[in-house]
Amino acid sequence: MIAKKITLKNRSIRLVVNGQPYELWVGDRPQEVNPSHTLAHTLRETLGLTGTKIGCDHGACGACTVLMDGKPVLSCIMLTVEADGKNITTIEGLGDPSTMKLDPLQQAFIDHTAFQCGFCTPGIIMSAKGLFNENPSPTEQEVKEGLSGNYCRCISHYHVLEAVMAAARKE
Repeated sequence: MIAKKITLKNRSIRLVVNGQPYELWVGDRPQEVNPSHTLAHTLRETLGLTGTKIGCDHGACGACTVLMDGKPVLSCIMLTVEADGKNITTIEGLGDPSTMKLDPLQQAFIDHTAFQCGFCTPGIIMSAKGLFNENPSPTEQEVKEGLSGNYCRCISHYHVLEAVMAAARKE
């Protein structure tokens, strides 16, 4: 059997980011998405959504976590072209833009001082949101497991756990 070669150049990909549809041309010219660009790179550099952080750039720290079709993914190790036809939610897409009200998870992180420098916070919140999408009432152990891919060097993870559990009670 002969494998078909898939040509990505001169084609577009479509994705919805935070409710906004995008059509991005694939190529190596300015304003195009290079086939080797990660989703994190495209979100930050092409779409200007800098809430998604790049910590390790190897998928080990969780700072780059976004939701793809409601499930957490590590955007630093996922190619943008793999997101074709998908619905992506970043930290900027949480909350209610019409009322400017924060998502309960975001508010719980403020209420419980569950951040220090804030670099890893978007990834942790997005991982927790993905957990809530699958299990709206997780146990403490399920939250620990759900956040096990997120690493923070600044704070006690007890504050994060308290914030996520408080948000779970509100949702």
